[in-house]
Amino acid sequence: MSGLTTRRVLLPALALASIGALLAGCAQEPAATASSAAAPAASSAAASMAPSDAAASPAASASAAPELTACSKENLTLITPGTLTIGTDTPAYPPYFSDDDPSNGEGFESAVAYAVADGLGFAPNEVTWATVPFNSSYAPGDKTFDFDINQISINPKRQKVVDFADGYYTVNQAVIALKDSPIANATTLAELQAAKLGAQIGTTSLDFINDVVQPADQPYVYNDTNDAKSALQNGQIDGIVVDLPTAYYITAVEIPKGKIVGQFKAQEGGEQFGLLFAKGNPLVSCVNEVLDGLAASGELQAIQDEWLAGDVAPYFTE
Repeated sequence: MSGLTTRRVLLPALALASIGALLAGCAQEPAATASSAAAPAASSAAASMAPSDAAASPAASASAAPELTACSKENLTLITPGTLTIGTDTPAYPPYFSDDDPSNGEGFESAVAYAVADGLGFAPNEVTWATVPFNSSYAPGDKTFDFDINQISINPKRQKVVDFADGYYTVNQAVIALKDSPIANATTLAELQAAKLGAQIGTTSLDFINDVVQPADQPYVYNDTNDAKSALQNGQIDGIVVDLPTAYYITAVEIPKGKIVGQFKAQEGGEQFGLLFAKGNPLVSCVNEVLDGLAASGELQAIQDEWLAGDVAPYFTE
């Protein structure tokens, strides 16, 4: 009896154990299924964060693109969209231009103009030139150019009606005379005051004669530098006043019988040539950024050294 009793007790116990195991197994299946479903979701989320996919997303592409600023080429206010229009006079004289062709990139001001254009993002074929008489460049009103470059000195009178970028060249005025002129060997301001001097109308050279030299006779005024040079060669005047780089070129190439009598020391602050803009043109600040970069890199000085090299002329004394 004891053996039978033992078997009867064990069988229910084993049955209960089997049922318990079965129930336990059933209870664990949903958990395992949930874990299996979560794994693909996690893998999918991880895949969505992969570098290749992130780079391909619109948001990532936008953040990788260059940031546009007010001075980005696309945002510049221009006379002709997509084209930088630069003004200068004709004829375009050396050493500022070469062969009367501003577009060839040769000569000091042509080289400066194309360096500025490049800094603004314009290729050479995106630059066009407009003919602008010197006196018209700084007249009030609308302009046919984005900026003008033509040995235009920055001064307060002009700044009332036009804007200038920072100066790209500091210049001194000089006197040219024929080698047999009465003032050919002048060394003082007093000697010049007795001379007949001429200059182009509307220039700071003419202002310099009136304000600094103050000659006994009124200066002779000419429509352009060509007329002034002709008057000098014909003996109608004793000398002409021009900026120093122009003086070097005239005496070396155009008037071999001429000489640079001397130059004047720069006034306080120094006379500077500046790129000229219509009043209120927002392009000025962008060009100033470019000019700062050209000066800091040494490129502006290299352009000057290449095109405006010359022997140092003596200074006049008081």
